[in-house]
Amino acid sequence: MIVYVESNFVLESAYLQEEHESCEEILKLAEEGRIGLVLPAYSVGEPYDSWVRRSKQRAELHERLLRELNELSRSKPYVEMLDEFQGITKTLVQSGGEEKERLDNAVSRILEKAVVVPIEREVIKAAIDFQKTRNLSPQDSIVYASVLSHLSSSSTEEPKCFITKNSKDFANPDIYTELESYGCKLLTKFNNGLGYAKSCI
Repeated sequence: MIVYVESNFVLESAYLQEEHESCEEILKLAEEGRIGLVLPAYSVGEPYDSWVRRSKQRAELHERLLRELNELSRSKPYVEMLDEFQGITKTLVQSGGEEKERLDNAVSRILEKAVVVPIEREVIKAAIDFQKTRNLSPQDSIVYASVLSHLSSSSTEEPKCFITKNSKDFANPDIYTELESYGCKLLTKFNNGLGYAKSCI
């Protein structure tokens, strides 16, 4: 059984989001050697890009809050509340560092067992084409081209699935049909992906 995952798998695992327990079970199956896990290289970098954006947004929010708190501190009715407000701003700063550590740990653990599909010339060329023919964003087209690249080079007949939470872009008939031609199911929930993987092993 081969399970293809992308950036959302990394983010769910790192930030303990709603389907993180299913992601944890999928990763354990890979660690036990019961499934093969495949991850596009782009999906290693994209979560870090997301973390950088979030960190910048929080830093900007922190600065704005500090300015507002300084103004409020000049007003007697709010002086006593200042410590409480500052605790909130401190949490904003600390959360960025904690999230980075969780992301590093999740990526390191996933990379221990996952096959990483490199972004090679043919993947990039296919991705450019998929932006037009499959109406995918540049990011999603690289992920999709990477998955197809690995599928096309795989000679194994074992069951395969591609799990992505990005149903808005990936769940279209052409993509379903193309993946099915390689014996690969498209699933848009990690819970469903876990169930399918367990049914195949």
